[in-house]
Amino acid sequence: MSTQNVLVIGAGTMGHGIAHVAAAAGFDAYLYDVASDLVETGLAKVKANLQKGVDRGKVTEEARDAALARLHAAPGDLKEAASNADLVVEAVPERIELKRQIFGDLEAAAPAHAILASNTSSLPVTAIAEATSRPDKVIGMHFFNPVHLMKLLEIVKTEQTSDETVAATRAIGEKMGKTCVVVKDSPGFATSRLGLVLGLEAIRMVEEGVASAQDIDTALELGYRHPMGPLKLTDLVGLDVRLGIAEHLAKELDDRRFDPPQLLRDLVADGKLGKKSGQGFYTWE
Repeated sequence: MSTQNVLVIGAGTMGHGIAHVAAAAGFDAYLYDVASDLVETGLAKVKANLQKGVDRGKVTEEARDAALARLHAAPGDLKEAASNADLVVEAVPERIELKRQIFGDLEAAAPAHAILASNTSSLPVTAIAEATSRPDKVIGMHFFNPVHLMKLLEIVKTEQTSDETVAATRAIGEKMGKTCVVVKDSPGFATSRLGLVLGLEAIRMVEEGVASAQDIDTALELGYRHPMGPLKLTDLVGLDVRLGIAEHLAKELDDRRFDPPQLLRDLVADGKLGKKSGQGFYTWE
C-alpha cells in the first residue's frame, strides 16, 4: 500500500519539522501531541518557515499553500489519530520507556500495514520495537535539525526490520527530498556516534583553555569545510540532549571517549542549554 497519511507524534522542534517536510512532499501530514497548545505552536512554526521560503525565493506561493492544505492537527486521542496512518513517526523526548509506551499504544491503534518509525538519535530501535508484535514494521528515521533544510535522513534497521520496510522508508525519505543512508541498529548509529566524539572533544578543548568556542568552530569550518562548528552545533542540538546521548553511549559502549566533560554537565545544571535557552557556548537572541 502506498503511503498517503503520515502521523507525527510530538510537536516539538523535530516533530513540527518532520510534519513540514511530509506535507511539502505531498503527504497528508498530521501533527499530534498530548499538549494541544504545542500542536498549534508547531503548526504556526511550519507556516512561518514556509513563508520564509517564499520570501527568499526558495518556495513558490503555490507550493506553500499546497503544503499548508495538507498539514493538519491530529485528533487529541492517539487511537483515533493513528487509525488511518500509513506511516507514524515518533519524535518525543529521548526516554526509552516513553518511546516504548507510545509504540505499545500504536500496536492497537495503527493499521497493520503501517510503518512505525522513531526519530531517536541514539536509543536502540530494537528495544523500542520490542513493545510491538510487528518488529518487521519498526524502523528508525533519524532526521536532522532544522528538518526542512537538512538533507540527510539516517535510516536505522534492526535485525527484525523487513527489507520491504527499509525500501518503503527510503522511498518516503527520497520523496521528502532527503539523501538517505542506511545503518544497522547500534549505539549512536553512525551520525550521533561520530558527531558526538567531535563535539565532546571540542568541549574538552574549551574546558582546557586550548581556544575559544568561536575559534574552535572557525577552525573546523574553514580548515575542514564543516558547514557549522561542533560547539555551535551543540548549541543548536541542545546541551542537555548532547549530555543525555553521551551518558547513554558511555554506558552502552563502555568507552571513556564518550564520558561527558565536566563543563558540559555544569552548563546543563546551570540551565544553559544552547539556542533554546538563549545561552550555551554562544549567546542567542
